[in-house]
Amino acid sequence: MKKILPFLTIVVIIAIVSIIFLSMSNSKQMVVLKENNKEQIPLEITLGKYQDSDCGMIINNLEYVSQVISNDGKTWFFHDHGGMANWLKDKSFKDSAKIWVMSKDTKKYIDGRTAWYSKTDATPMRYGFGAYEMKQDGFITFDEMRLKMLRGESLANPLYRKEILGK
Repeated sequence: MKKILPFLTIVVIIAIVSIIFLSMSNSKQMVVLKENNKEQIPLEITLGKYQDSDCGMIINNLEYVSQVISNDGKTWFFHDHGGMANWLKDKSFKDSAKIWVMSKDTKKYIDGRTAWYSKTDATPMRYGFGAYEMKQDGFITFDEMRLKMLRGESLANPLYRKEILGK
């Protein structure tokens, strides 16, 4: 009995580890990329199931969500417009991609290239760029937002944040 007990313990541990790995492999995979969006329309995002293509975080809120669609219909998802601009910077299709952003004022997807961007919103990655359909004082264009993001002029930069917000 003393010789069987250690062997039995090892078998039970291996069985438990195997069950854990099998249950993890059967779990639903996160969505980072969707293909075949030939119409280049914004796709429905299921909260908690989609992953940001720039930072890898799970998308749990649609308030600052963006989608980038290449000419071949591939769609990437982002939970912060600044992260979308950061991710797009070195893509060969950056100038031809269709960009959809969730508008803070109208609560619908709008063209990201014609949207107006605030510089002080409390976004998930703290970049500060909220998208709006209607222009307000201090708002900037997509190209200005992208340039600021690439220069590090976002609220994620403590020096810039102090300059803009005074804190």
